[in-house]
Amino acid sequence: MAKYFDVHPRNPQPRAIAQVVEILRAGGLIAYPTDSCFALGSQLGNREGIDRIRSIRHLDDRHHFTLVCQDFAQLGQFVHINNSVFRAIKAATPGSYTFILPATKEVPRRLLHPKKKTVGVRIPDHTVAQALLAELNEPLLSSTLLLPDAEEPLTQGWEIKDRLEHVLDAVIDSGECGTEPTTVVDFSSDEAEIVRVGAGDVARFG
Repeated sequence: MAKYFDVHPRNPQPRAIAQVVEILRAGGLIAYPTDSCFALGSQLGNREGIDRIRSIRHLDDRHHFTLVCQDFAQLGQFVHINNSVFRAIKAATPGSYTFILPATKEVPRRLLHPKKKTVGVRIPDHTVAQALLAELNEPLLSSTLLLPDAEEPLTQGWEIKDRLEHVLDAVIDSGECGTEPTTVVDFSSDEAEIVRVGAGDVARFG
């Protein structure tokens, strides 16, 4: 049974955020808001969390999981970035972008694309997500909360609680979230390749 947290969108209550982080550290799986849409999140080393996300979304092993990071310094611990890519990503963060990059040894092997050894990373421009990341003090392993056969992600916290409370441990609701996932940019070969057009403006990578 998922716990439901009604969190203020601009001034998230520290006690609620701390309780959610306790759930994450105990191996929990949560639904939380971002600047694009709701996401599923678990702690980075949570093997069961990965399996639960795969099960909820019916994902195969070629799916790129995303490490949602608090800031650029944290992001840089988990991916290799050259100077030109560094400048392009730095200018676009925080924001509604996911970047696919070669992973460092800090990333668990189970999270990597099996052939490319890459992982998705992003820095959200969302107050509640940032509060969560600051309290956790490490990236959140995440995936868009898009259910199998659904055309759009769920947008309401109460609806997520109603539909998924048997497979989640917590739901953070800070008001309606967007329906458009992040724009995904693959920088694994140094040149920008737009994999998915989403909430972020693609023109800056043209």
